[in-house]
Amino acid sequence: MIRIVIIGSMVSLMGTMVGASLGVIVKKPSNRLLGGIIGFAGGLMLSVVVFDLIPEAIIKWNFFGTISFCIIGIIVIALVDNKINLENVNKHTKVAFMAALGLMIHNFPEGIIMGCGFAAGGTLGIKMALIISIHDIPEGIAVSAPLVASRVKVSKILVYAFITAFPTAIGTWVGAYIANISMNVLGACLSFASGIMLYVVCGEMLPESSKLWDGVTSTVGILTGIIVGLVIVRLL
Repeated sequence: MIRIVIIGSMVSLMGTMVGASLGVIVKKPSNRLLGGIIGFAGGLMLSVVVFDLIPEAIIKWNFFGTISFCIIGIIVIALVDNKINLENVNKHTKVAFMAALGLMIHNFPEGIIMGCGFAAGGTLGIKMALIISIHDIPEGIAVSAPLVASRVKVSKILVYAFITAFPTAIGTWVGAYIANISMNVLGACLSFASGIMLYVVCGEMLPESSKLWDGVTSTVGILTGIIVGLVIVRLL
């Protein structure tokens, strides 16, 4: 169990680091590219939540409890998100700092989601690790690109990106510990995590994808993500 959680944490951290590296290399990624990537990640997460995470919670617990805690998860993350405003700021160091602060707060519950997945057994934890890793690629770009514009050293940029992603690993251990207390607690955690992911996808990722590029690229990215998510659910 410990070995699997460590591997999952490393996989999830890789997403942010890959994104940070892309931000360093590309420097100014196009809105079309970012819109497509975020749309793909959003579609992928939506597919796995609806077809895997929520059904797993219902099996482990019950329908009413799953829906109730899913709604609670949505409400909690909405309140947190309401306190974080990353808009209307300049595009350099302040943007990177604000983005990193917001992402660190969001990454902790992502880790809890992944930890609950590992506690549920089977391959759910690995699925969540892969999906969160892909989801974190745009986040890495969001942190690194403004720092590149501010002429910060590449080594420092990568260190900052790692610090931003680290709460995911901490959340993984917390989620795995809490969910192992009992089957009911596991079901509640999976349900709560589902609500968080639904809000992040529907309230942030999909609208952001369309805002970045109001064209077919974002739509194709979303639909591709949903289809790939179905394939992952089926094969893993």
